[in-house]
Amino acid sequence: MKIEEIKSVYFIGIGGIGMSAIARYFLHQGITIGGYDRTPSELTRRLTEEGALIHYEDNVELIPQACKDASTTLVIFTPAIPQDHSELCFFRRNGFEIEKRAQVLGTLTRSLKGLCVAGTHGKTTTSSMAAHMLHQSDVDCNAFLGGITKNYGTNYILSKNSPYVVIEADEFDRSFHWLHPFATVITSTDADHLDIYGTEEAYLESFRHYTTLIQPGGFLVIHTGLKMQPATPEGVTTYTYSRNEGDFHAENVTIGNGEIRFDLVSPLGNISDISLGVPLSVNIENGIAAIALAQIAGVPADDIRKAMASFSGVDRRFDFHVRTPKVAYLSDYAHHPAELRQSILSVKQLYEGKHIKAIFQPHLYTRTRDFYSDFADALSLLDDVVITDIYPAREQPIPGVTAKLIFDNLRPGIKKQMCKKEDIPAIVREGGFDVLVTLGAGDIDNYAAEITNILSNRK
Repeated sequence: MKIEEIKSVYFIGIGGIGMSAIARYFLHQGITIGGYDRTPSELTRRLTEEGALIHYEDNVELIPQACKDASTTLVIFTPAIPQDHSELCFFRRNGFEIEKRAQVLGTLTRSLKGLCVAGTHGKTTTSSMAAHMLHQSDVDCNAFLGGITKNYGTNYILSKNSPYVVIEADEFDRSFHWLHPFATVITSTDADHLDIYGTEEAYLESFRHYTTLIQPGGFLVIHTGLKMQPATPEGVTTYTYSRNEGDFHAENVTIGNGEIRFDLVSPLGNISDISLGVPLSVNIENGIAAIALAQIAGVPADDIRKAMASFSGVDRRFDFHVRTPKVAYLSDYAHHPAELRQSILSVKQLYEGKHIKAIFQPHLYTRTRDFYSDFADALSLLDDVVITDIYPAREQPIPGVTAKLIFDNLRPGIKKQMCKKEDIPAIVREGGFDVLVTLGAGDIDNYAAEITNILSNRK
């Protein structure tokens, strides 16, 4: 079904961060939106206020009448929905066009110029930076992001006139194979999602295949030193980047007094005196990659400089909750060993000489099974670590796989403890640290407000 033929869209799993962004896109187009989700949330509440017709019971009778015409209704579902879901079965029986979220994004990259960010980590921050730069300039963009940007309080940006769409290209379930980017960044290819891919070789092959999908005449911006060898179509321009080398890289980096500044060396025009709005060293590379996409899209240097300085970050990505002379508290979404290492090193650099305590919630049994030693190595960069039980997300327990695998492999001499997540507030009240960082992609962030309240009142 072509986008112009769609009169209504029904979302099964509308409350997900990615699904809700697409729902807002279609709402913006004046299309009727219906949807199911298992539980209400802030995202579903806001969608309802914007006109979406949402219910929370798997019941065919509750599907809006406007979404029951197979000739004009597109159905979008998330892979987390079980195959025996009665509403999904109804749409299948009655010949509706049913697509995954990634397929819809792929359709958009055929009608708009897709600026996509792929990689094991860094996707959300890099794509959000790029979207902010385009949106703050006359170039503008649509954007579908994997996190809530602090500048906009949402995970999407809409434009009626811009030819560009910024998309976070997710490798889970090979979703990014539906995309056809005009330009793409690949930030990293550290093995992940081995429950899907099986081997590191298959994971790398997935990224190699992704590079074959770039449009002729398009662009690939790839981090230096990756194991994956791209296979771009003829006519695609390939650039490399990193902090210190590559076609795009930084020079004259200064870090101090809560600021990070650098000059950008770029084949598309050098830019001096760039200031990071979120001054963490990991954002130097994220910023370089995002600026590369912005320059490819034609954003002027002055607009890039202003947008980088005004970028406020993304919820749960180096998210500062408390900053007082006595204590600092931040949360980060890091859930892969390479991300965890980057996060910890950035915090240590920012708070050199301070006592840093980390509370880490492992995410997924399979990821813990595959990388428990790497997680322990990253956490061992600190002197004070608390580890909670594994957040299962979509998975069932695996015999013998617990958070204790990580705990037992921490370096000797480190201060360490295991805890239930409900004990986190009590541990925070005990104090004994200058900086607290909570880490993980599960529900540990549900304690952020309580932790903030405890530390804001710390004597």
